Amino acid sequence: MKMKRIASIQDISCLGKCSLTVALPIISAMGVETCIVPTAVLSTHTMFKNFTFRDLTEDLTPIADHWQQEQFRFDAIYTGYLGSKQQIDIVKDYFRRFKQADTLTVVDPAMGDNGKLYPGFNEEFAREIGTLCGVADIILPNLTEAAFMLGEPYVGEGYDEAFIKELLQKLCALGAKTAVLTGVSFDKDSIGAMGYDSCKKEYFSYYNKKVDAAFHGTGDVFASTVVGALMNDLSLEQSLKVAADYTAESIRITAADPEGIRYGVYFEELIPQLLKAIGK
Repeated sequence: MKMKRIASIQDISCLGKCSLTVALPIISAMGVETCIVPTAVLSTHTMFKNFTFRDLTEDLTPIADHWQQEQFRFDAIYTGYLGSKQQIDIVKDYFRRFKQADTLTVVDPAMGDNGKLYPGFNEEFAREIGTLCGVADIILPNLTEAAFMLGEPYVGEGYDEAFIKELLQKLCALGAKTAVLTGVSFDKDSIGAMGYDSCKKEYFSYYNKKVDAAFHGTGDVFASTVVGALMNDLSLEQSLKVAADYTAESIRITAADPEGIRYGVYFEELIPQLLKAIGK
């Protein structure tokens, strides 16, 4: 059977577990060729002070030009953290060039959490990310990112299922076929994801026991696992379950180590269990 191939467009943090340094090992371990398009190179992720940053925007279009000349094909294109409006436009161009009838496009609009945008982003950027989500098959925002893309107030707690369903419909109204909201919690003991397939007009959800800890890069672990599972022919609902379980267990085993808060979760230790979960 021919190995599937994806392109992942996001930054590289040379030390610290997020973005491509999470996507590449997880998706590759799941048996999928992972081609990277780095949008920037950072010495560490942004939770460390005084990190270096090199913008690679100028390299993105030449990479696409070369790939197109070589007639490379991709089973999926998966985007994460993007550093500028210009990069958003370039990613749309990647979609136009390389998306075929059977190419899946997945956007993780990584730009904020806990009601705030990450440094360097503003509301205009959030609206532009919304236009990228509008041309994707699947989007994976958290509640903060959803609120900013839709230009609505952030509601981080006290909401009900009807509120989340309405939010999902609004996200799909941007143009995405399927929206999945992460970090959804209706009680103090559980947390998970709820999705809406606008073609089938169906909702789906999956939850785990909440772990009282937060780590940088867990959204990247989740999104990368979803993409890898989908490329292994799991349904989206099955992929969400695998990703949620893997992410939750990664948080659990890391919570006892205070250094994990700085570096990110120990997802590497659980790769054997991840492969069993997808039948490898």
